[in-house]
Amino acid sequence: MYAQAGDPWRLEDRWYERRKYDITTALLPFARYRHAFEPGCSVGVLTQRLVGRCDHVTSTDVSVVALDATSRRLHDARVRDRVTLLRGSLDQPWPTGPFDLVVLSEVCYYLQPARLREVLEREVPRLRPAATVLAAHWRHDVADYPMNGDEANDIIGAAEGLHHLGGYRDADVVIDVFDTAGALSVAARTAVPGAQ
Repeated sequence: MYAQAGDPWRLEDRWYERRKYDITTALLPFARYRHAFEPGCSVGVLTQRLVGRCDHVTSTDVSVVALDATSRRLHDARVRDRVTLLRGSLDQPWPTGPFDLVVLSEVCYYLQPARLREVLEREVPRLRPAATVLAAHWRHDVADYPMNGDEANDIIGAAEGLHHLGGYRDADVVIDVFDTAGALSVAARTAVPGAQ
C-alpha cells in the first residue's frame, strides 16, 4: 500500500482521522507519560501527537517505508530524538520498556482473536504498575481483517490485569481506555472534591 501512496489512509489530512486522534489523546487519564509504546505507527501522525504527552515514545511498524515516513515527519517537527523507531509487528515480543502507556490504534484487528489473547497474556504483566492501555479501532467489518474493532476491544477488555476506565463509541470507531492498577476515575486520581 505504501508503494502506491505515501499516506494510504490519509491519516494526516482526513478530518475523520484528525478528530479520532483528538478524541484518543483527550481520553488519556494522565497529563504526562514517561514511555509510550505504539505498535503499527504507520506514517507517524499519531506518534507525533504522542510526543506532546510523553517523555519518550517507542513506535514500531512492519513497513520500512512507513518507518522512514515517520522518521521524516518527526525530524521535520524537531522531535525525532524523543522517539525510538523499530521494525516489528504487534504479535512479536514487545520492545524493552518499561512502558506506562500502550496505544493500540487500528492494529489489533489484523490478528486472529486467539493470537491477540496470547499477546496480551504475555505483555500486560510486563507493563508498569498504573500503566494506561488505550485501544482505538474501526468498527466496520473489513473482508481482510480477522475481526472488527468491537471484537478486538472486547478481547483487550477481557485481558487479565486490565481495568476499564472509560471510552468513546460512535458508528465508526470504538476507543477504550484501561489501567493496570485499577478503575479509579481521573477526578478521583487528581483529588477533585466529591470524586470517589
